[in-house]
Amino acid sequence: MKIQLYMALVWLAGLSACKEAEPVPVNPVPFISLDSLSRSSVKEFTDSLVIYVRYEDGDGDLGEINPDINSLEVQDQRFQKADAYFIPPQAPTDKQLRIEGRLAIRLRNLFLLGTGNSETTAFRIRLRDRAGNWSNSITTPNIAITR
Repeated sequence: MKIQLYMALVWLAGLSACKEAEPVPVNPVPFISLDSLSRSSVKEFTDSLVIYVRYEDGDGDLGEINPDINSLEVQDQRFQKADAYFIPPQAPTDKQLRIEGRLAIRLRNLFLLGTGNSETTAFRIRLRDRAGNWSNSITTPNIAITR
């Protein structure tokens, strides 16, 4: 009798553990964060700066198939207009799935605007997914550019 009661309790406990998991809400808006920088100062026209950005997207529609469509904006804070860059798809385009990863953004040929020997700037970055949703914006720490 004790064994049957014990087995019934184990069976009931097993049934209560078999509840269907609640679906996790999908956020279709990409989210980015600054991971790191390759350096904090560059020599103009010589050194490249690599900005490493972490991304998350709830439906996986980051990046474009058409290389003529740019979905990454990088704005040198010394200028009013951002430069736009192509990003290839970061997940299969026929699937809707949560993705996360790391992008390396290489900026070449940074230069001084004035006649001095050094300047500082920062870069504002954001991504747009194929649905047209813009991520949050992030800004790098100041980068020194020297002659």
